[in-house]
Amino acid sequence: MKKKVLSVILAGVMAAAMAGCGNGDSQATSGKSTSASSGSSADSTSAAGTGVEDGVFTVGFDAEYPPYGYMDENGEYTGFDLELAQAVCDLEGWELEKKPINWDSKDMELNSGSIDCIWNGFTMNGREDDYTFSVPYVDNSQVIVVAEGSGIESLSDLAGKVVGVQAASAALDLLQSEEEGGQKALADTFGSLNEFADYNTAFTELQAGALDALAIDIGVAKYQLNSRGEGFQMLDETLNTEQYAIGFKLGNQELCDIVNADLKKLAEDGTVNTLAEKYEIADMVSLKAE
Repeated sequence: MKKKVLSVILAGVMAAAMAGCGNGDSQATSGKSTSASSGSSADSTSAAGTGVEDGVFTVGFDAEYPPYGYMDENGEYTGFDLELAQAVCDLEGWELEKKPINWDSKDMELNSGSIDCIWNGFTMNGREDDYTFSVPYVDNSQVIVVAEGSGIESLSDLAGKVVGVQAASAALDLLQSEEEGGQKALADTFGSLNEFADYNTAFTELQAGALDALAIDIGVAKYQLNSRGEGFQMLDETLNTEQYAIGFKLGNQELCDIVNADLKKLAEDGTVNTLAEKYEIADMVSLKAE
């Protein structure tokens, strides 16, 4: 009988102890959740609904697209666009996350929320219905680069030639477009139009003679020609003129408005011009102080 009474008492004590432990864990979990929720609410005050609630602004860019985005000799990602993005983050108190992406996967990255914007020499013309764009900030042209001494002096000389272009690029869109201003008729005269993942590979092919010409953005062409030295030349005739802007997910006007306001401030205080001169594109930048 004593053993039975003792067993009942011990069982009651253990049950009470377990209940106490259970309540303690529940309160701790509840407390952590409440704390985390409060912190998130405080952090999101100035960026609610933009995708930057956590204070991290994630920029998707092509890591082989100098002078707009690339890896420098120290292994750091830099470029005109990335430094300008950092200046926006400095104004907003955000942390900048630089996320290299495959250019032909940019839409998937943006629409999945993996990145907040595409900011890397991104042509807005012809894409206005697919993204919410910032104000344009660079005037760009698509041009043709050939090897020196190739005998190619004009666009008509490209007939029968092997021409390279970056996959999913504005240059490719232009050469496939039959709309007004498109250059499909010109592309139809080529021997072939070969796509490359990046322009560094394409320049290697051009140098080796596997390509006769390369369709490319003028800013990138100038950078590549300056950094590679002799051996290449740019045709005087251009394929088109266009504008760069920052591409946000369609409908994310709130984040776009924040960045637009910051770009205006950075143009007014001279930051945009300073960076443009640093990266030798001052003659192309359209974002000016009023």
